[in-house]
Amino acid sequence: MTNASATKDKPSAGDPIPPKCSVIEVHVGELKQIFNAIDPSPFRDKDLDPKAEEFIVGWAKELPRDAALALVVDLDREAGLPDEAAVLRDAIHEFFTQRAQAYGRRLRELFRVGRTSLVIGLVALTSAIALGDFLAALMKGSRIGEIVRESLTIGGWVSMWRPLEIFLYDWWPIRSETRLSERLAAMPVRIRYANTTGPDAWREDWPAVSPKGERASSEVRPRTLNQAS
Repeated sequence: MTNASATKDKPSAGDPIPPKCSVIEVHVGELKQIFNAIDPSPFRDKDLDPKAEEFIVGWAKELPRDAALALVVDLDREAGLPDEAAVLRDAIHEFFTQRAQAYGRRLRELFRVGRTSLVIGLVALTSAIALGDFLAALMKGSRIGEIVRESLTIGGWVSMWRPLEIFLYDWWPIRSETRLSERLAAMPVRIRYANTTGPDAWREDWPAVSPKGERASSEVRPRTLNQAS
């Protein structure tokens, strides 16, 4: 954890870091190392590299749950495009927003399964108890009847295991991941430059072109493919 004054040691760009903010620091040689190299999506839609995601999320989990988060990327080159910090911020925010939405869908699906399992479990428990009582009354005074009734009752309660597991234990870790992703999706992002490379080093890095140019080229590319087809 560092404070905001640490970002003033080197040239930097991006969002201002609020005071008393818990800062997650990532050190990379190039910005493209933060993102998944095999993801063909545009810059703002790229997935984070699994190791970078694990590092950021792991650091955030070690901080207090109510702490304000910020991300500072230490970069081993000079500044490139004027808006690269904004592009990086938007890409990271988009990734964690999608992550939060995925956890939200997972939680809703879990509750749906839980409700269905609860109905099935209650029906099975009620049927087992009713059948056990019926057989016990049918074999009144028989030890076997009592054994059958107890066995059916135990089996009925075992059928309640799944919904109880969902509503008591399974949901809250997913909810915690959702809230963490929402905090990461809202954190300020700043780049801190090292000034250790030449001024054109950014051309080999991410993003290699201006996002405006990227959007323009992406609009032209589908029309070219349609004409070819």
